[in-house]
Amino acid sequence: MSVAFVGKIYEHFEKVADPRVNRGANYSLVEMVFVALCGAICDCNSWVDVAAFGRAKLGWFRKFLPFEHGIPSHDTFTEVFARLDTIEFYAALESWAQSIAHSLQGETVALDGKTLRGSFDKASGKSALHSVSAWVCGLKLCLALKSVEDKSNEIPAVQQLIDLLDLEGAVVTADAMHCQRATADKLIAKDADYVLMVKGNQESLETAVQQAMIEAFETDDPQLRSCKKKEKNRDRHETREVTVRPVPEESELFAQWPGVQTIGAIYRTREIHGVREEAQEFFITSLPCRVRAISRHLRAHWSIENSQHHVLDVTFTEDASRIRKGNGPEITSVFRRLALNILQQDTTLKASIRGKRKLCGWSELAFERLIAGFCGS
Repeated sequence: MSVAFVGKIYEHFEKVADPRVNRGANYSLVEMVFVALCGAICDCNSWVDVAAFGRAKLGWFRKFLPFEHGIPSHDTFTEVFARLDTIEFYAALESWAQSIAHSLQGETVALDGKTLRGSFDKASGKSALHSVSAWVCGLKLCLALKSVEDKSNEIPAVQQLIDLLDLEGAVVTADAMHCQRATADKLIAKDADYVLMVKGNQESLETAVQQAMIEAFETDDPQLRSCKKKEKNRDRHETREVTVRPVPEESELFAQWPGVQTIGAIYRTREIHGVREEAQEFFITSLPCRVRAISRHLRAHWSIENSQHHVLDVTFTEDASRIRKGNGPEITSVFRRLALNILQQDTTLKASIRGKRKLCGWSELAFERLIAGFCGS
């Protein structure tokens, strides 16, 4: 099945153009992609790591591809991947992820941005890479990625990401930055639902939601629905209460938002080491007024922070990465997310993501089991 893994690389990366004039007289692009992706899975966090890993495992790599000239140097990896087309590489990630996800019916798809803090380059005036990703929470799968010039351009980037994806049947969640009528309109046009947080950037909308919720409480509106959940994790105690009601029919403001059916509030209390914190947030959604279903999607949204961003920073040391030449940061971001997708889908190795990376780097048998299970799923 390891041969099938190479076949998947050919299938999804065949449209990525080789930037070299001689098309890699010594090292083919598919060989370099194969080594880089395997390295990302097997605990390699820099091009130096990848090149060293490739040399150590050259005999194993030659079971699948010729590698007539051996493994490229880390400088070759740096130069070639710095020149690759990021749009083509992002398309390869999306193609591979869509083939895993199949249908998104009923799945929570979280949209959020992340800054790769170590990718800045003062000498060339290059700021740190900021990107937005679509994360399928229930599947723990990065569906797509798009780089952004800076965080202020995240809104159009998310809207462009929505245009690229097949989101039919999905419930898309996003923070208050993306509570935009154009974003809601695009999601409805994609036959998807949305849950969007509402804050001060939509001041009149926030006020209208707050007043409508207060009115529903004061009048004991029979359409008001609530559910409460308590969680305990070591010294942390958290209570979340979600309350929803249908959109007031007489409101002209809510009528301006495409597809909106329900409005609501989340009230959170958190106690850590005896210190109590309280917070309240509001949201709008195109979903029917069913509080438990809406609450599940709201809770699932945090998977993009816990299961993707946190793992990339802590286990893949993404924030500390100093790969910064050309398009290198974007390309390595794709490799990390592909590796994370493969590791998250795996059921053959009983270990944490960090443990799986270590095991695959140490044991060719363990690595072959992982990719065989992935290709057979």
